[in-house]
Amino acid sequence: MIDAGNRADRHLMLQLLGKVVDFDEIKKVIFTHLHYDHIGNFDLFPNAEFFASAREIADFNRNKFETVLSEDMVEKFNVDLKPAKNTEQLKIIESPGHTKGSICIWFEEEKVLFTGDTMFAGKKFGRIDLPTSAPELLQPSLLRLVNYNYKVLAPGHDY
Repeated sequence: MIDAGNRADRHLMLQLLGKVVDFDEIKKVIFTHLHYDHIGNFDLFPNAEFFASAREIADFNRNKFETVLSEDMVEKFNVDLKPAKNTEQLKIIESPGHTKGSICIWFEEEKVLFTGDTMFAGKKFGRIDLPTSAPELLQPSLLRLVNYNYKVLAPGHDY
């Protein structure tokens, strides 16, 4: 599973995703970054290990609120985070900008690029004015991503 959505949308996760996914069967959840709207339903996956970039984990350990951006989620989000690493099927792409520790995930077999909040359709990108943003690193990240010959762009939001 890539990202766990916003807790405010939990009913949709249960209603829609719950029809096609057995949450108990999910073994790994990779977070593109640790903002509240990407980690909100982490607890729907009781048998999963949780992964984020080493930089994102370091920022989280340094200042949980600045990383998550929600006091309520900071209190709930008590998981053992492990550094995300490439697998046989997925390639982790460091893409700082939206956050210093943002990552994108490349699923080469299907040519799907999961971009979190780094890049959206229509040449849009995520905010870079947040406490853990790195605006000076966004352009090199975007230039790196456009080199992927993706068939499907899967951003973290539909805007």
